[in-house]
This record gives sequence, C-alpha cells and structure tokens, in this order.
Amino acid sequence: MPEQPDTATVLAARAGDQAAVDRLIAGYLPLVYTIVGRALEGHTDVDDVVQDTMLRVLRNLADLRDPEAFRSWLVAITVRQVRERVRLRRGAPDALVDADIRDPGADFTDLAITRLELSGQRRETAEATRWLDEDNRELLSLWWLEASGELTRDEIVTALGVTRQHAAVRVQRMKGQLETARVVVRALAAPRPCPDLRLVVGDWDGHPTALWRKRIARHTRDCPHCAPAWSGLVAAERLLVGMALVPLPPAATLGPSIAAAHGGGPAVAWGKGVAGQGGGHPVAVGKGAAGHGGGQSAALGQGAAVKGGGHAAALGKVIAGGVARRVLTAVLAAGAVAGGGAAVALRHSDDRPGTPPAAVAFATGAPQPRPSSPAPSVTSASAPATTGAPARRTTRKAPAAVAAKKGVGVWKFPGLSGALGDVGAGWYYNWAPDNADMRGPAGVEYVPMIWGRAAVTDATLARARRAGRVLLGFNEPDLPAQANLTVEQALELWPRLERTGLRLGSPAVAYGGDAPGGWLDRFMSGAKAQGRRVDFITLHWYGSDFGPAAVGHFLSYVDAVHRRYGLPIWVTEFGLANFGGSPKYPTGAQQAAFIRGSTAGLQARRYVERYAWFGLPAVGDSADFGLYRNGSTPTEAGKAYRAAG
Repeated sequence: MPEQPDTATVLAARAGDQAAVDRLIAGYLPLVYTIVGRALEGHTDVDDVVQDTMLRVLRNLADLRDPEAFRSWLVAITVRQVRERVRLRRGAPDALVDADIRDPGADFTDLAITRLELSGQRRETAEATRWLDEDNRELLSLWWLEASGELTRDEIVTALGVTRQHAAVRVQRMKGQLETARVVVRALAAPRPCPDLRLVVGDWDGHPTALWRKRIARHTRDCPHCAPAWSGLVAAERLLVGMALVPLPPAATLGPSIAAAHGGGPAVAWGKGVAGQGGGHPVAVGKGAAGHGGGQSAALGQGAAVKGGGHAAALGKVIAGGVARRVLTAVLAAGAVAGGGAAVALRHSDDRPGTPPAAVAFATGAPQPRPSSPAPSVTSASAPATTGAPARRTTRKAPAAVAAKKGVGVWKFPGLSGALGDVGAGWYYNWAPDNADMRGPAGVEYVPMIWGRAAVTDATLARARRAGRVLLGFNEPDLPAQANLTVEQALELWPRLERTGLRLGSPAVAYGGDAPGGWLDRFMSGAKAQGRRVDFITLHWYGSDFGPAAVGHFLSYVDAVHRRYGLPIWVTEFGLANFGGSPKYPTGAQQAAFIRGSTAGLQARRYVERYAWFGLPAVGDSADFGLYRNGSTPTEAGKAYRAAG
C-alpha cells in the first residue's frame, strides 16, 4: 500500500509539481477508494465517485489554506461526493443504476474478503456490512478507518459536519446495527441450518435489506436454535485493527508515466455518466455523453466525459480490469493541476473496432515506455508498454497447426469422451501430467499440467513430455488451498519445467494477474531477471455478478493482463460463481448469456490463444455450473458453449 504523502508533497503539488501530484494521488487513492467502496457497498457508481472526488480535490487544491489538514479536507470532500451520488440515485431512480446492482464481477465486500484474506469473525464482520442501512454504511466507512488507525475522530467529525457528541452517538448506533447484522450472517451461514429460520426466509430473494435484517434478527432472539449466534462476538474494534485499506483492484495503481495536461485549452477525460464541461476543445471520451464548451467534441470508445477546465487529462477505465476493476487509477486525476499542455492518444490492442485501448501515450516530449522484450511472434497484437514480460528471446512459437481456441477442464464422469466430442472442444486438460485415465476423442488435443511442487519430479515431467506438446504451469500458487507456492519457490522450480522443451504457460493465479506487485507480476519480473522462459500467460477468472455487465468485466481483465505482459493469453478456468453469497451460481439462462458474450469476445481477440470453461461435467457438485450431464446431454450452458467458437 502506498504511503500517504507528507505536507511537503501537498505544498509541491499545489505549486504545480507533477511528480508531487502523482505521489499525492497514488498515496491517497486507496483511502478514497476504501471510503467510497464501503459507503456505496460496491455499487457500480463507485468508480465514478472516486473519479469525481479526485478531480475535485486536484481542481481545488490551490484553495486549500492549511496543507497540514489535507487528509481531513480530502475525507470531507469524499463524503460529500458519496452523499451527492446517493441523493441523485434517490431522486432519479429511472436514470441511474438500481442500488442493489453491484460492481461487475464482485461487490466491495467480496473484494475486501479476498484481498484482506479475512476469515472467522473478521469475515463475518465484512459480510455484515451488506446489511447496514445506507447512512450507516457511510459512517462505517469512516469508523472502520478510525478503528484501524487510518483516521482520527476529529477527521470523522469534520467529514460528517457534526459535533463530537453527535458523532459519538451515531457511531454507537451504527455499531449496534453492525452487531445485529453479524448475528444475521451467522444464523444464515450456520452449519446446521435452523428449520424455522428456513420458513422465515422462504420468500426472501437473497438481497440484504433492512426489513429482512430485522425479521431474521427478531427470529434469532426468540429461537433456541439460533440464539447462540449472539454469543462470543468479539468487539468489532478489535477485529478491524490492521485491516483498513482494501488494496486497489488490479490495474488500479499509478502507472510508470503520468503526464498531465494543464493550462488552458482542450479538455480530455475518461469517465462514466458525467457531462464534460471545459474551456477550449472538450473531448467526450464516452458513450452517450456530450462535451459542453467552446470548440469541438469527439466520441472515443466507451465511458463519458468529466468536468475539466483547460487541459485536463483524466483516464479511468482504459486500464481497469478484474474484480471491482473499474476503479480509476491515479492517472485519472493528473490533469487538474497547473502545468504545460499535453495530448492523450489511445490506441487499440488490435484492429477490431471497439477493442479496449491497449496503451496510453502522453505527448509530453518525454520518451514513451517501451516493452521489455518483443511481443512473441505467435500473436499479431500490438506490444504494450510493460515491465513484466520475460527477457529471453527464445520464446516457443505456437505450433503451425493449432487446435481450436475452445477447450474445457475435465474430470472423470460417465460419457467424458462423448461430451468432449459433442461440445466441439479443440483441446482439454485435467490438472494432471497425463490423460491415461481420461482419454478424449481423436482430434481433441490434451494439454498436461504440473500442478504444484510435488509434481516437479523427473518421472512426472517425463509423463507430461510424452502426453503433450504444451505444458501448463502451477495451479493457483497464490492460494493456500491450491498449489500454495511463494514466488521464490516457483522460480526455483521453474527451470525444470523449461527443460521439458515444451511450450510453457505461466502459473495460473487465482486473481490479480494484472496487479502491479501481485503474485504473477513478481513472478514475471523474477523470470525476466533470471532469464527464464514463459511463452504465454494462463489466467483464471470467476465473477459474482450474474448480469450482462459480467462479460465486459471478464474481458476487461483479460485485456489488462495482456497489456501488462505482452504475451499470448490462455484462460484455463472461467465461469460465474458467488463464493461468498447467495445464490452461489447463476441460472442456466444467465450462464448461457455469459457464455455467448464471453466466448465471442475471446474468439475475436487474436492474442487469446485458448480458453477453457470450468468445467465439462454437470454431475454431483458441478451440476450447477457444468456443461454436460452425460456424453450427449448438454445443460443450457452446455448448449451455449457447444455453439461457441
């Protein structure tokens, strides 16, 4: 997590020092993101409010009288922007996204649980935040930061605009509601479900609301089976120490080169749902948004324009990807402070219309970032600016006769071979070094995997070498329940995988493949430093938003990873699942819609070499997400996947 800059940095930024502006935004973006994310509980407006807040802060920085009070001032602006968005949402329900719709792919609570590695009562507390009233979520976002040492009570008082006494009363009421919500979470997740509680929630749609919080809490107080849920609750203050700021989503960090456009002239912005107003030539980088001002307007890509005076460069969703990955980066705010003009150029990752931009070039006269090594010849996509691509030039090319992109992950079930043939897969894998007991039909390529440390033996590597011509690396080494390897351990083992001579895919991380400093980023940097070979990147992705936005969220993540490393992509697991909530899996119709949209996007991306749905069998525990019930009977999702490619 970036350190919060000192007063000297605030003074330098106020004086127009661009490097200080970059440090200021990088240092405080996690704080703003955490406040907004918790207050709006992962609503799709989060990225807009973060953007509006940072732009407002930089636009008014010159008016800050006391630089030492910058953080209090920033927090107060953040709270006002949250309240304004809530007010607009209440006042114009038809014009804004419904309040129950979460950020595509994962709500803020899911993100916090994953990235802060929460368990036990800490996890319960995070999940309980979904049940708070809107006003209490705003207060919780501040009090949580106070309990963990990130904010002071005086800063909270300033942000709320109330007296200390009033703030204390509100905090106590909020904590009481949070405790009730924790009990609700416990009761619903009890290992032995209460039969009477099942009757109480029989017509509940699964969305946390104040009414259902009260109904369930009332039942737990009167029910002998559920009453123990009120016992043993550790004080929330003790649970929250040291777990304040949620790490930014992948790609939501300060880029290596931030050039601001300052002064008087064109205004360029990237945002969503906000009107652009600027003096000069406003450019609306957006969909359905018009720039207002004196001069020309142009529409570029997707998003919308934001307010800006003079040369304002604000880029947001261009580089976002993954779970809550639309949160804007420090780049978005760089153009609101004084400086000398600059232009922003967006270029696409390939020649297809509408493809998310692959890189952002700032025309400041400074040298542009260059790839660390040439993009492999197996893909014709433009090589992005990156620091993570391996340095060795001995990258193995894809075979001349490449199997169809579409594949599946498989495990034993009746009719495996028939289902593989019926679904039209070009390849498959089974998380193992060979397919001795899972034979597929002729013409469907098998791809072996070295799952983890125990599989790195001469005998196992020889089996993999005999089984296929491409080798998949470690399976989710960033998760304790999977391969569970440190970056250093993986790099130590990697030369033995290289020596198979097979084309070699990176370890497949569970999440954060595009995150600077994440597991994969550190592995790729280490591979580059040690001269190791990685021929393509393998990815896993699961989304908990089951609506239409999931497709864009997934493809944005794939695009972001490709931009970071400049290597071909294999998506070896993907699907929809809400591991931390209910319902856990989407309906068949929702799965089919996601499959149609996601596979079309993967097929169209030339740098995506292969992809595999998780998984082929729809039996037993996989009945809710698999593709085939037997060798010839596809589910609704299976029919959609069969038609893909």
